[in-house]
Amino acid sequence: MKKKILALGITMCMAASLAACGGSSSETASEAGTTTAEAKTEAASQSEAEDKGEEASAPEETAAAELQTVAAGKLTVATSPDFAPYEFYAIGEDGTPALAGFDMALAQYIADDLGLELEVVTVDFDGVLSELQTKSVDLGMAGLSPDPKREGIMDFSDLYYIGGQSLVTVKANADTYNSFESINKPEVSVGAQIGSIQMDLATANSPDADIVALPKVTDIIAELLAGKMDAAYIETDVAKSYQKNYPELEIIMEVPYDQEGSAIGVCKGNEGLLAAVNASIAKAIEDGSMEKFIAEANELASGEKYEGLLDGNGQVQQ
Repeated sequence: MKKKILALGITMCMAASLAACGGSSSETASEAGTTTAEAKTEAASQSEAEDKGEEASAPEETAAAELQTVAAGKLTVATSPDFAPYEFYAIGEDGTPALAGFDMALAQYIADDLGLELEVVTVDFDGVLSELQTKSVDLGMAGLSPDPKREGIMDFSDLYYIGGQSLVTVKANADTYNSFESINKPEVSVGAQIGSIQMDLATANSPDADIVALPKVTDIIAELLAGKMDAAYIETDVAKSYQKNYPELEIIMEVPYDQEGSAIGVCKGNEGLLAAVNASIAKAIEDGSMEKFIAEANELASGEKYEGLLDGNGQVQQ
C-alpha cells in the first residue's frame, strides 16, 4: 500500500564502533598508603569488575558496531510525507510543520533501539523506491506493501501494521460508482498513486477505465472533490483520514488484496540490518508502542496537517 515519495530529513543515532574504556586503581591504592601487594590485589579486583561490566554491555555495543548503514552512526530513512496517518506534516499552533505519523514514530523507535541517529529523507513515493534501489538510504518507510515485484530492489521486514485497500468516490456518486463493474468503463476516470499498490489494483480491477496516475494522494483527493475524477483506489486508513476533513468523500467498498499489511523496505542484501529491524518491530508491537504510535498519528491526522513536500525554506508549499 503506498504512495509517493518525498524527501526529508530527521535524525537518529547509530554507534558503529563503540569502545569501552577502563580505568586503573593502582594510583589510588598507592595514595591510600596500601602496600604494593595490596595495590596489585585491589587493581586486579577492580580490573575484574570492569571486565564484567564491559562484558555486560558488550552485546549491545557489538550489535550496533556490526550494523552497516549508508552513513556511520545514522539510520537513514526515505519517506513520502503525503500519506496520513502513516507520514505527514502536523501543523503546530505557530504554523510550523513537523513530520509526524506512525511510520515516523516507528522509525525513531527503531533508531533509538539500535543506538543510531535518525535521518529522514523526504521524497515522492517513486523516490522512496529509487532511493532504496540505488542503496542511498537504509530504509524506506511509506506504507509499503511487501509486493513480490519490489523484492528485486529491496528486502522487506516483517509486517508492522495490517490495513486494507478501498474504492473511494464522493457521496453524490456513491450510487453510481459502487462496484468494479460500474467503474470499468472507458468513460469513467479512476485515480491511483504513481508506483503504488493502488495503481496495480486499478489496473487489475478496472483495466478498461480511464486510469489517471497522480504523484500524491492529495492530488487524487483534490480531483475527486472537484468532480474531475469519478473514483479512486486509496489505502483504507488513509481514506478514512481524509474523510474526517472532507466528509463528502465516500468509501464505497473494500478492495481484495493478498498483502494487506505494511512492511519496511530495507536496503537489499543488508541481512544484519534486516534482522535488527525485525527485532525492533517485534519489540515495538510487544511493548505496546506500535499501538500507541497508531493512536497518536490518527489523532494528529484529524487536526491541521499538510501532505506533500516542503519548499526550500522548510515551509508548506502554497
